Amino acid sequence: MLPKPPPRESSLGFLFLPPFRVQGLSIAGEATCVQIPELDVCFDMGACPRAVLSSSYVALSHGHMDHVGGLAYYCSQRRFQGMGTGTIVCDARIAGAVRRMMEGYRDLEQQQTLFEVTPLENDEQIQIKNNISLRGFHTEHTAPSMGFTVIEHRTKLKPEFTELPQEKLKELKDRGTEITRKLEIPLVAYLGDTAAGPHLVREDVRKAKIIITECTFFEPDHKERAKIGKHLHAEDIAEWLRVAECEAMILIHVSRRTHLGEARSSIAKALGARALERVHFLMDHRANRERYERQLIEAGVQPTR
Repeated sequence: MLPKPPPRESSLGFLFLPPFRVQGLSIAGEATCVQIPELDVCFDMGACPRAVLSSSYVALSHGHMDHVGGLAYYCSQRRFQGMGTGTIVCDARIAGAVRRMMEGYRDLEQQQTLFEVTPLENDEQIQIKNNISLRGFHTEHTAPSMGFTVIEHRTKLKPEFTELPQEKLKELKDRGTEITRKLEIPLVAYLGDTAAGPHLVREDVRKAKIIITECTFFEPDHKERAKIGKHLHAEDIAEWLRVAECEAMILIHVSRRTHLGEARSSIAKALGARALERVHFLMDHRANRERYERQLIEAGVQPTR
């Protein structure tokens, strides 16, 4: 009898949520890695697909191997391909362990692979692009864990000055009058493995345009399993969607045992079919391909297979 060939590797999940691409892979217990190329950031690095090498920043939600297993390869390949030093952003509570892991790979390879580890305390942020910052906040999991929001910083003229001519505005500014106010626009929120809690309804999460979140359990009798493992259940997602203002919520970390059609039905039953207009599964290749083909047609481009 001839042996079976090896199973085909799953292709990357892909969604276009203008102006951002969300791409990567996420299978519970195996690997999670979600990239937004336009923001130069990748969330988690359980594996390292070639596409994600272009991101200068990797934001780690926690230290479980299915979320960090591709880090050494990421840093090594960026060095090998002359792409610059990768920056690993993580919870300050695990920064030492991340450094030791990366230094262990240096010893193993006998190469001085460059990497940067940037620890964040709760609610601390760093700049990743002009007027764009990455903020970390504590979540709740079986290991120290952190979620992230990507924030756009804007300045806007204060209402009392909007009718004034430019000459008057310049005069006020030269006299030291503060004529603008600072705005924070949450673009993306990423929740790694986490239980439900107040962090889901933080203002910068609740108002984010895109929320990327795990949802590991869907069956009604698995609520206790989700609670024990500190993961989210479909019913948590349904409750969250009632207050979240996102244009799109992308669900990741679905396990192989869960059929995506059944997962979608679980959320529809919990919240109603209309809510599904905002919900997408990163690894639902068929639905996402059909959605992208519709986007192409609307843009006047003929899809190719």
